[in-house]
Amino acid sequence: MKRIVVLTGAGMSEESGLKTFRDAGGLWEGHDVMQVASPQGWHADPLMVLDFYNERRKQLVKAEPNEGHRLLVELERQYEVKIITQNVDDLHERAGSTNVLHLHGELLKVRSTQKMDLVYDWRKDLHLGDLCEFGSQLRPHIVWFGEAVPLLDLAIDITAMADYLIIIGTSMQVYPAASLINFAKPGVPIYFIDPHPAIDETYYKNLTVIPEKAGAGMKKFLELIP
Repeated sequence: MKRIVVLTGAGMSEESGLKTFRDAGGLWEGHDVMQVASPQGWHADPLMVLDFYNERRKQLVKAEPNEGHRLLVELERQYEVKIITQNVDDLHERAGSTNVLHLHGELLKVRSTQKMDLVYDWRKDLHLGDLCEFGSQLRPHIVWFGEAVPLLDLAIDITAMADYLIIIGTSMQVYPAASLINFAKPGVPIYFIDPHPAIDETYYKNLTVIPEKAGAGMKKFLELIP
């Protein structure tokens, strides 16, 4: 069975009503991303950071997978599909995708500030004073700017196994995630789906650019793939 690896970014979930920050001058829901998505922001004002993610969590629970998510699930009928997502939502899973790697963490999980591998499922608000079993404050299970990406090596290995690579809704500006395209095997067909594709079409061989949002782009992809 042929292997399809899918790299998804914020544009994948935009049609589900989840706002992105890449086109808003570094703002995410009106906040400077470094205030709410960096260790420095956390240490400066942890209450604001917790409030921010509490609101994002409530927003996520109300959101629904969009057509792009659902069309990715259809691929599993004929291909081995592995999704590597920069998104912290669970919309891929709710749509029915069975193999999803969250490179930047998950909004519906929290972790200990002292033991980063101590992770809990979490759907309610998170407050100062909510502690792990060893007495340390809990924080969002999100990889913030400036932090290591623990699952990067696994993502590289998955990308290297692809027979087809699909990239959906990402600016290709956030590293190290943006570097994953370079670990695909030489000659692997690459499909880039984004309404404003920021990619050098002359640099990558076997590249097909589909300048559409996730849902419409996936429809065109399904018409193109052998």
